[in-house]
Amino acid sequence: MSAIAGIYHLNGEPINIQHGRDLMKALQKYPADAVQTWHLDSIFLGCHAQWITPESVGEQLPFYDYERQCAITADAIIDNRKDLFERLQIESSLQKHITDSELILRAYYKWNEEAPKFLVGDFAFMIWDQKQQRLFGARDFSGSRTLYYQKSHDKFAFCTIIEPLMTLPFIEKKLNEQWLAEYLAITGPGDGVDSSITPYLHIGQVPPSHSILVEKNKVTLNRHSYVTKGKTLKLKSNEEYVEAFQHVFQEAVTTRLRTHKEVGSQLSGGLDSGAVVGFAAKELQKENKRLHTFSYIPPGDFKDFTPNYLMANESPHIKSTVDYVGGITDHYCDFKGKDPYSEIDPFLDILEKPYKFFPNSFWLKGMFEKAQEANVGVLLNGDRGNFTVSWGPALDYYSVLLKRFKWIKLHQELLAFRNNMGGSRLRYLKIISRKGFPLIDRLFPGDPPDEVPALINPIFAKKTGVYSTFEKYGIDHTGWYAKADIFTERKKYFEDVFQLNGSGILASKLSLQYALWKRDPTNDLRIVKFCLALPESQYVQHGVDRSLIRRATKNYLPDQVRLNQRIRGVQGADWVHRMIPHWDAFREEVQQLRTDQRILEYIDGQALQGALTKLEQQPVVEDYTNPDYTFLMQALIVYRFLKRFD
Repeated sequence: MSAIAGIYHLNGEPINIQHGRDLMKALQKYPADAVQTWHLDSIFLGCHAQWITPESVGEQLPFYDYERQCAITADAIIDNRKDLFERLQIESSLQKHITDSELILRAYYKWNEEAPKFLVGDFAFMIWDQKQQRLFGARDFSGSRTLYYQKSHDKFAFCTIIEPLMTLPFIEKKLNEQWLAEYLAITGPGDGVDSSITPYLHIGQVPPSHSILVEKNKVTLNRHSYVTKGKTLKLKSNEEYVEAFQHVFQEAVTTRLRTHKEVGSQLSGGLDSGAVVGFAAKELQKENKRLHTFSYIPPGDFKDFTPNYLMANESPHIKSTVDYVGGITDHYCDFKGKDPYSEIDPFLDILEKPYKFFPNSFWLKGMFEKAQEANVGVLLNGDRGNFTVSWGPALDYYSVLLKRFKWIKLHQELLAFRNNMGGSRLRYLKIISRKGFPLIDRLFPGDPPDEVPALINPIFAKKTGVYSTFEKYGIDHTGWYAKADIFTERKKYFEDVFQLNGSGILASKLSLQYALWKRDPTNDLRIVKFCLALPESQYVQHGVDRSLIRRATKNYLPDQVRLNQRIRGVQGADWVHRMIPHWDAFREEVQQLRTDQRILEYIDGQALQGALTKLEQQPVVEDYTNPDYTFLMQALIVYRFLKRFD
């Protein structure tokens, strides 16, 4: 990917070129194939380019169109090139070599501010329109690329990364307490609900699915894309649904193979990444190319303590996929000596914000390191698959059958489900009843699950009104939707951009750090819309959950993986095991938190003290889901981040 940057003097004064140089200099810590700048009067644009696609090699970016008097700088890979060639009437002789940034610029000429609606892919871009005297830019529907900005009285600046903006003399580094409050109050993996703010008070962010217009001393954010469940697709048979899915999914995969380097993919033992690998390898084999796969496995001295229905080491299923698919160079990565504690500062450097996924941090980063060593340009994954291609929660679907009085079909499905999964039909019926009629849980509550306490100091929460903000978005303290069934949750997941923002930040910044591009076919806008349009009966059939992807990957994946319903992989179960050599240092550092008045202004001191009491005991590797361990690691990450404001 590439990093883009720019400065615009709103009052028309000439640019101070040194400020532009400072922006670009701050990007030098990232690899680059070319660094280019362009400036004219009151505008400066820059691009710290990493060449990923064949068309991007040697590309002039920023690019200035002298005839139209428009300049563009872009961090983009556009996947619907063929569609755009037709819509924009691009001559066939130009199609092979035209760059994605030129396509974006031509789309702007045709559709103006509506242009982002017609783009499919991962993108963030800014266009300077000299005639209109305005800046226009956008971020793709799921925020796969980052775009930060700052506006003062007479200056506007933007960049892919926050740190370069801090080099400008007119920007003050100051903590954004509203962002921090949202982050601390959510006990789940999310950052917050306002995707236009950042941890830095004076730095804004273009949210996913939004465009930005800077004109006449005013900054305007507009939403350009809405991913909603439209009209249900009705076909004649299961076979037609499978054929239609395979066509759309193959297109999503194939358009993401476009690189002049090697193609890689993350691969677990499951369906999502397995489907991506199966479809990608088959396409690459047509060109006699191999696919590199990168799989995380625990270190050799780790003893799997997880129950039989979980698999901490997924290598048997991974190898089964590799052998069945063929054409794969497989890499198994145990990241020996790596652990979440040692990775805190490097990850804060990359993300420029705190994070909650620490059990997986070392291997997520490690995958990019290994891919870079293999000269990978595109690293595929199936991260969004649970909401798209492999959707199909059986028990929730059965609760719908129960509420709609379709008891004969429910009876048949439950019999088949029990045969596939084992267990008691009565037990499943109890679960279905509680899902279908939540009042049962309120009248006869079961044992509450162990939850990680909220990090936020109640006084700080009240001061910022953070829980009132959550109510406006319809979410609770977990960052998920209160009093909504799973089907409503899925719908809102794609409607509310804040749910997509965090994964985009992670993918974008790791990609820049390692000069490759993480790409997810299960997040392709075409596949998202297709999957949302399917009837729920396509996702659960004959006692089989995630039915569509299982049927669609016949002859793509081995049955051991394709039809597996009883065992699922669990990643990060070894994080406590990995931290044993650093446990004393971890314990000593978190003890400092209870006497640091600045952190206690934000963190719940009572919850902190309770968790610290548990830490006095020796660590138990089997307690990888221990809420006290989780609370303390998350608090420590926030502590380290806040110290950067000293």
